[in-house]
Amino acid sequence: MCSLCELAECTLRSTLLQRAVSYTTPGRPTLSAAPAAYQRTPCKEGRWGVGRDRRLHGRLMPSSAAARRQTNAPQRRRTPLENRGGRTAPVLPGGMFVPCGSSAAADFEGFTLLLPAVSVGNVGQLAVDLVIFTLDMPKVGYFYTDCLVPMVGNNPYATAEENSTELSINAEVYSLPSKKLVVLQIRSPFVKNKYRSFCQTLLSWVKSSRCAKVILLSSSHAYQRDDQQLHGTPLRYLLSPAIQKTAGDLMQRLNWKEMEKVAAYPGVNDAEMVLHIPGGGITTLLYSESCSNGIEMAVLLKFCSEGDNIPDALALVNYLNEWLQLIKSENSDAPAVPSQWKIPHSWRLLFGSGLPPALF
Repeated sequence: MCSLCELAECTLRSTLLQRAVSYTTPGRPTLSAAPAAYQRTPCKEGRWGVGRDRRLHGRLMPSSAAARRQTNAPQRRRTPLENRGGRTAPVLPGGMFVPCGSSAAADFEGFTLLLPAVSVGNVGQLAVDLVIFTLDMPKVGYFYTDCLVPMVGNNPYATAEENSTELSINAEVYSLPSKKLVVLQIRSPFVKNKYRSFCQTLLSWVKSSRCAKVILLSSSHAYQRDDQQLHGTPLRYLLSPAIQKTAGDLMQRLNWKEMEKVAAYPGVNDAEMVLHIPGGGITTLLYSESCSNGIEMAVLLKFCSEGDNIPDALALVNYLNEWLQLIKSENSDAPAVPSQWKIPHSWRLLFGSGLPPALF
């Protein structure tokens, strides 16, 4: 027996001897009268030892098999709301969408789902901001997921003091039934190794909600373009096979340019071509998963660089508007001009609060 086990054995015997008196009639105290709910367990080194501290190679455990299983069973970590006795709305079986307010029976059948990819310059997220604020889309719920970095902030679309104190979180859902449009706005980056889990759960929700199609707004690094991608417009599109039949001809009439594939091993093997969207976040993964699951998905993206990406967002949302006709200009044949899109007031702090005058 190791020295620590011997020390634990002596300590326990002394403790049990003192407690045994209360379990027996007056007379000679015996260790057999000690509580039977505890037994000795083998220590890590294969010897028998006891002790209340896990550092002493062994511990006191319930003697019954059921109690041992209950003790060794992994315990689910309680959420902060559960610790406070709070309640959250139930997560629907089809996905991670949780309705809020009076939108418990939100029906998205036949709707177009619009969402951004967290990509270079946050262009997709800025473009979605323009759509939500311009169309004055009400919030109908949020996404309950552990795939995104948690965050909370003020209402980014506040127009008055009354709604400026409303809180917003990392993934919220907005809907406009008049245009059959539902928008998922993502405001935080993804947790490492959670990309695939998010894509699978999102597409599962799309199927259960019976959305007609999914449009992903994304961006890609301009400096990593292939030679053929340097020509023409910096805007590109991708269509999954499921939506090719319904939207393919329209893209041709709009004279849009499809995203080119590039060599998998440039200079080594130019015959094998792959889809490469550097800086596009989950774009490639979500697109490939949609193709595999028969989801009608379109990807609209723009080549850009980090910096002031408001012009890139306006260009991308105008690109989207050519297809969906979310807003119309006075001349129905002309595309929407940037002034027709309403800029959220939260964009005033897009680059911080500015330099303090005391510096000058």
